[in-house]
Amino acid sequence: MPQTDAAPESAFDRATAVSRTEGGGYRAELDPDWDVGGGVLNGGYLLGVVARAALLDGLHPHPVALSASYLRATPGGPADLTVTPGPAGRTLAHSSVLLSGAAGPSLAVQVTTATLGTDPADYTVNPPPELPGPGDCVATRDTEGGPSVGLARQIDTRLDPATAGWTVGRPSDRRVLRAWIRLADGRDPDPLALLLFADALPPTAFAVGRPGWAPTVQLQVLVRALPAPGWCLVESRSTEVTGGWSDEECRIWDATGRLVAQARQLARVAR
Repeated sequence: MPQTDAAPESAFDRATAVSRTEGGGYRAELDPDWDVGGGVLNGGYLLGVVARAALLDGLHPHPVALSASYLRATPGGPADLTVTPGPAGRTLAHSSVLLSGAAGPSLAVQVTTATLGTDPADYTVNPPPELPGPGDCVATRDTEGGPSVGLARQIDTRLDPATAGWTVGRPSDRRVLRAWIRLADGRDPDPLALLLFADALPPTAFAVGRPGWAPTVQLQVLVRALPAPGWCLVESRSTEVTGGWSDEECRIWDATGRLVAQARQLARVAR
């Protein structure tokens, strides 16, 4: 029987828990309550599971760079994780992780781990955007047109009114979304939660009134610092939509206004 290393406490920790198996591998029970519709699990949630596997026997405590290829849609249920260690040293370590379910491999990720800190940036061109506080923003769970999927029950999302017109039938002409985000059970953010937040907003096509599933093909996440407790501010925008493909760039700031994560993904246009 698998031996779990620690007793998770929050819903996110329980849902991303990874255990060792007798054969030296890793196993996770993917939680179907973290779906984005149709039983398909959220890509950021899956990255959290993969990162836990990479960290379990790793030299360093934090994921700092992940490059993920989504091979097929992943449903809930048992999954095996194969971790192949790469070069490692005192500063950072590399590994490859393959997540496989009953249908076969569904996610392949290159993971770099290191030790993050809380020092201010030496240089930045990414100040946080200005928007109302969470209490004055649009709670997606309470608005008609908000995503009625499992992920929306796990994350408290407060959309910037300037980018939330689509929730009341007034779409924008810009593919930009901004929101305050935190885990619904109050768990403070950490590098693993930032992986989730990097793929937590709806596709930016929602902003222009084109809802639908936009499957992620490739997602890269950089975690830059340990986030402070409290709400995180997330901004997601598309810069190019061509031939059925869309890019999305994401930036995440913590409660102090410090940039703590960046992400970029390639997705199919929402169908």
